[in-house]
Amino acid sequence: MAKWDFDGPILEIDKLSISFFTRTREIPAVMEFSCVVQPGEALGLVGESGCGKSTVALGVMQDLGVNGRIVGGSIKFKGRDLNKMTQEQLREVRGSEIAMIYQEPMASLNPAMKIGRQLMEVPMIHEGVSAEEARKRALEVVRDVKLPDPERILRSYPHQLSGGQQQRIVIAMALMSKPALLILDEPTTALDVTVEAAVVQLVKDLGKKYGTSMLFISHNLGLVLETCDRICVMYSGEAVETGSIENVFDKMRHPYTQALFRSIPLPGADKNARPLKAIPGNFPLPHERPPGCNFGPRCDYFVAGRCDAADVPMFNIAGDDRHDSRCIRVPEIDWNAPMVLQAQKQKGEIGEVVLKMDNLKKYYEVNSSALFSSGTKKVVKANETLTFEARESETLAIVGESGCGKSTFAKVLMGLETATSGQILLGNKSIGGIAIEDRDTRTVADIQMVFQNPFDTLNPSMTVGRQIIRALEVFNYGSTDAERRERMLTLLDLVKLPRAFADRMPRQLSGGQKQRVGIARAFAGDARIVVADEPVSALDVSVQAAVTDLLMEIQREKKTTLLFISHDLSIVRYLSDRVMVMYLGHVVELGTTDQVFSPPYHPYTEALLSAVPIADTKVHKKHIVLEGDIPSAMNPPPGCPFQTRCRWKSKVPGGLCETEMPPVRLLAHGHQIKCHLADDILSGMEPVITIAAE
Repeated sequence: MAKWDFDGPILEIDKLSISFFTRTREIPAVMEFSCVVQPGEALGLVGESGCGKSTVALGVMQDLGVNGRIVGGSIKFKGRDLNKMTQEQLREVRGSEIAMIYQEPMASLNPAMKIGRQLMEVPMIHEGVSAEEARKRALEVVRDVKLPDPERILRSYPHQLSGGQQQRIVIAMALMSKPALLILDEPTTALDVTVEAAVVQLVKDLGKKYGTSMLFISHNLGLVLETCDRICVMYSGEAVETGSIENVFDKMRHPYTQALFRSIPLPGADKNARPLKAIPGNFPLPHERPPGCNFGPRCDYFVAGRCDAADVPMFNIAGDDRHDSRCIRVPEIDWNAPMVLQAQKQKGEIGEVVLKMDNLKKYYEVNSSALFSSGTKKVVKANETLTFEARESETLAIVGESGCGKSTFAKVLMGLETATSGQILLGNKSIGGIAIEDRDTRTVADIQMVFQNPFDTLNPSMTVGRQIIRALEVFNYGSTDAERRERMLTLLDLVKLPRAFADRMPRQLSGGQKQRVGIARAFAGDARIVVADEPVSALDVSVQAAVTDLLMEIQREKKTTLLFISHDLSIVRYLSDRVMVMYLGHVVELGTTDQVFSPPYHPYTEALLSAVPIADTKVHKKHIVLEGDIPSAMNPPPGCPFQTRCRWKSKVPGGLCETEMPPVRLLAHGHQIKCHLADDILSGMEPVITIAAE
């Protein structure tokens, strides 16, 4: 059969059950899962970590490792059952007809082999083409994935490319043999939002060009809305709702789908008037699933004796396009009833300035070649003339792509690095030149940090309680162990963890619970300023809601200043009072959240807003994809740092953008922009995000 000679479904999964076997028990990871992918169709698979999304993908690839086994159901690819194929038949299909793109691009690339060679291998092995033909094909796909200077890329090693470029090469490799089915497992998680937008657009365009069907695994509902035709929502090993994007987003018919949407911030949501609603309880472990409906213990509509009486099958929703839900109460629930408002919160009064940065610069000296040092030094300008202030009870968000200087600025503030010039004032005390080991205990306690990855920030051999008490000892809190223990228990109350958790080890906690311990530790010394560096990006959306609301609540109570570093602009819009946009070490825009999220924008802010995936079918976005990657801080472009990627550059006369650094301009009420564009052009900008009227 020729590659494309098939007119049925490309992928048909029917009642698939997958288990993993340990020495003591069988752990059911996926149970009676069914879905269909038609030719040219993109199906999004969404759900929280541990729900079985990736296990389904590995089942399709027949790559479940030594412990995994398909214990029921079938996976048919173009009508052939993959489970019944020999290893040789599978080798023919994998890579040539079914390709998979993984989350971490470097895991898919050979670091010791040039890119060109790795790309050429695919058609040479799978189709037996000549080296000359393979090279021609490699050049074509590198152009397809919009990489600059394809010849240079083919001669490069993986480490010489940025993360976004590596991911494009992995996509190019997957598309080399024009597969009928492409499986993408969280392909953009490690990428910046602007690069993510470009990669997503690329995948959509190439899907159309090659007619490829796609199985797109993600926990980001906005991303699935932008890339897929259909969606399947998974919970605890089962599909709970499946249908077209429009049906599931606008007419959701499962309590879990509804709960997921209520835990993500949508445009216009206000953190005080409409707090996010976190899903109560925790995700069940595979061997501790409840009887009946798996979602029952966390569901607002649960009825004892009915929902937990027997396994719940999928029910068809009449009148919709292949829309099914695993809920016995679908006809009885008023799905259009407005959400019961969470308790409205009083916004803390923004107080005096507690932190002031004035012309802060942070430069690093590096050898121009670390391997073959010629003695010449180069300077990396990580932060250039940062000037801003933050007030008591205020949330200041700092946004920008990787390499823009967000984390460097956080390190200087924490004292992990010292400033090259300029000053940082905490109250009226200058701390920019004082390293952390030379700071007094009060200064260290005043500025604390909540890190991105909760798994790396706790000592695995120390109980939760001991880790918090250790912080209290460092901050000289209390005169006795009993006092410190009591304070530790109060901190667990503050972050809404049971006091019994004091005796648990970190491995016994979920990601969201670990992040709460990290927050408790940060507030142990009554910090005045907390730097939250992407504190929720490693967490599931439902847990994100709980952790962000917790941070807001503690801030209201303790009047803390929160510096929130993030690339997720939907959370930034929801949380922050003011926003600082950084690009290549510069502050390019600074203003209140309303000012930054509505025109006039800095051209970079405009592109950032356009790149954010929003999980709402009523939202219309202007489509702006940035070309190229962020330039190197070691070799910044002349003039405006953003000019190499700016779509407005031609509107500025005399090549000013390429020769002169733009001045900081004050537009209105503290809103500042670093840009050469004339006032009339800025004021004529159109909004990037508009919401259709009901």
